[in-house]
Amino acid sequence: MLNFRAFKEIKGDASFRKFYRNKTNNSIIVFAKKEKVKNLLNYDAVNKILNRNKILAPKLLSQNFKKNYIEVEDFGDDTLYKLFKNKNVNKEKIFKKIIKLLIKLQSIKDKKIKNFKNQQFKITEYNNKTLLNEANLFCEWYTPTKLNRFKNKNFKKNYQKEVKKILLNLNLKNDTFVHRDFHVSNLMFFKNNIAIIDTQDALIGNKAYDLASLIDDVRFKTTSKFKNKILKYYLKNYEKKNLKKFINDFEILSILRNLKIIGIFMRLALRDNKKKYIKLIPYAWEMINHRMRENREFKNLKLMLKQNFSKYVS
Repeated sequence: MLNFRAFKEIKGDASFRKFYRNKTNNSIIVFAKKEKVKNLLNYDAVNKILNRNKILAPKLLSQNFKKNYIEVEDFGDDTLYKLFKNKNVNKEKIFKKIIKLLIKLQSIKDKKIKNFKNQQFKITEYNNKTLLNEANLFCEWYTPTKLNRFKNKNFKKNYQKEVKKILLNLNLKNDTFVHRDFHVSNLMFFKNNIAIIDTQDALIGNKAYDLASLIDDVRFKTTSKFKNKILKYYLKNYEKKNLKKFINDFEILSILRNLKIIGIFMRLALRDNKKKYIKLIPYAWEMINHRMRENREFKNLKLMLKQNFSKYVS
């Protein structure tokens, strides 16, 4: 068994995993006692699918599933988020490269692969039930801290009804590889290429989801003008007849994702004592507000949120 004390722990992950850098092997040890199937077996399986499609993701070097760890390729510390802290970096140019990578990611047809235990792994569907469960994290963790018990119960009931209605208005099929957390903190600059990490939650879902995750990234602030420019760049070769349908789905998924994220960040703060995520919540609200502003489809949701969270919804 590996002696973890010999390695340097890499801090900052929001999950149950722990990461250690093994400089001798130029590798990362991923340790997960909880949710180990997802965090070890599925993580490697998805990475195998990406590598098979010539997309850079950490390759497995060794594994000891019984002892709760795998050893994978080390892509270093240069996330694109870190790279963007340099003011001289051309953000637009790099974002266009990310969009090209996303399009490549979305062209993946593989759904099945053998994992390192020689079992069949299949990427499952990102259906409306899963999206609703995720959106409900907002009510499970955030609203109880802001509303009294009676108000919260009433809000949750109406909120669930409205989210179900909104989900029925999604246009695109669930036929696309979706990373589910596709943003600049999960993209690494490695040997003049962009590599993808944190892939274990991948599903087959809506084509607009990862784009919403990238453009309306809660961790990385960009202007509305910049967001629109990147969205237009992605859509430049998109069929004009389906353009409105795509933008509709993009806005729905961005709003629901950021409501989910508010719930997740409150959970991290309350359950896991990771208080740093609280400071990101106001920007998530900002993006929800921004996407609801011009679309009448969100009229009821906006009214509901405004009545209960007037500080954030205008």
